[in-house]
Amino acid sequence: MDLDSIRARLVNEFRQFIETEYVIDDTETQKPFECDGLSIYRGMPLLVVLPETVEQVQRIMRACHAAGVPVIARGAGTGLCAGSTPSPEAVLLSMSRFDKIIEIDRLARSARVQPGVRNLAISEAAAAYGLFYGPDPSSQIACSIGGNIAENSGGVHCLKYGLTVHNVLEVQMVDVTGELVTLGGDSLDSSGFDLLALAIGSEGMLGIVTEVQVKLLPTPEVAQVILAAFDNVQAAGDAVGAVIAAGIIPGGLEMMDGLAIRAAEDFAQAGYPRDAAAILLCEIDGSQAETESNCERVSTIFKELGATEIRISQSEAERALLWKGRKSAFPAVGRISADYYCMDGTIPRGKLAHVLTEMETMSQQYGLSVANVFHAGDGNLHPLILFDSNRPGDTEKAEEFGGRILELCVEVGGCITGEHGVGLEKIRQMPAQFSDAEVSQFHSVKAAFDPPGLLNPGKGIPQLRYCQEYRSLRSQRDAKSSG
Repeated sequence: MDLDSIRARLVNEFRQFIETEYVIDDTETQKPFECDGLSIYRGMPLLVVLPETVEQVQRIMRACHAAGVPVIARGAGTGLCAGSTPSPEAVLLSMSRFDKIIEIDRLARSARVQPGVRNLAISEAAAAYGLFYGPDPSSQIACSIGGNIAENSGGVHCLKYGLTVHNVLEVQMVDVTGELVTLGGDSLDSSGFDLLALAIGSEGMLGIVTEVQVKLLPTPEVAQVILAAFDNVQAAGDAVGAVIAAGIIPGGLEMMDGLAIRAAEDFAQAGYPRDAAAILLCEIDGSQAETESNCERVSTIFKELGATEIRISQSEAERALLWKGRKSAFPAVGRISADYYCMDGTIPRGKLAHVLTEMETMSQQYGLSVANVFHAGDGNLHPLILFDSNRPGDTEKAEEFGGRILELCVEVGGCITGEHGVGLEKIRQMPAQFSDAEVSQFHSVKAAFDPPGLLNPGKGIPQLRYCQEYRSLRSQRDAKSSG
């Protein structure tokens, strides 16, 4: 049966239990779904469907399973690894209508929510109980908790409060056959395999999340941000390691380089020193006494390591403004470049200065500027490669440059993603980090959950043959460059 016939049959079937307007089969209305937050990769779906109930999701999956049609789940569309890029052979299943906070349990410090609920909405709802949800990606005002689970998102406070995987108790999801399964539970631990952790970060390749129970944390009594400016990146990188070595775990410890500082300041007017080569934003939280003591200790460390300016927020409004600049960095850079390519790799903290220096060398080689904004405390880099897709060859150069950055992360003992996922963006770099045996194991896990391979196919895990070809090409390139 051809694709047009398959589409017509599925549209007819879906519209028997979903309102017509939420089964989208015309090209114009499908256009907004062609890509996620990363615009380099685009595609059009077979059709788009927006269910509202678990039962509808189950019926969609049963119909697609019976027809052998792939399904790609989509959240708020803020992803940065092209993980929800559509395919003309697949149904795009948008979970945006699953947007209800079901319950907040103040005593158990947990919330039960649907996957389309915005990350920030959880903390806003929990604030009345003196609680908040820890992971806070820069896109938290828009990104959904289901998408956070798919990518194992972190955010500026993940250093102290952990990634999504550390803050979720239970996930309900529909498998490829339409069965509803529950992973995890109300307790902090459970016997048997940790399938919950396996599902978090699986990028929609194992099931469709329909409900989530997250942990909530007590809102700290006091929180203050220390802004420290440095006249060179090396000193800022050393300061990051020194804070952690002193036994202080900040709520967040972020770093921005000169280009990112100027872009963010122009956009948010957060009061950043425009002439600094790098700034650190270090948030200290806890009791009043603990916060005052640690602010003093951190300030001393920064001074000893050459900080040219140190400022400590004196009000909640000032603290929020300093974070606004950091969280606005991505859109701010968008104002100074026609396009940018956002990378996501993680390295040991001690390699920060080395990697940034190597990136500057690559930047000159490719003729493309880079703005660096990253979670310095846990070594999670987010270099933004500036380019113009209207210039012939620029997109390809940016993509190659990004791949080399990820390979550099692996070379210094890091990994190719910290919180953005693999998707399509990093699939070519998977063989740089994982052996053929490890990739084969990934395929085995995928097959255990999704035997026909219908959930988000072609994302996250490379084919073994491609791994071997990639390694061969990389060896040839390395030999050529060393010669």
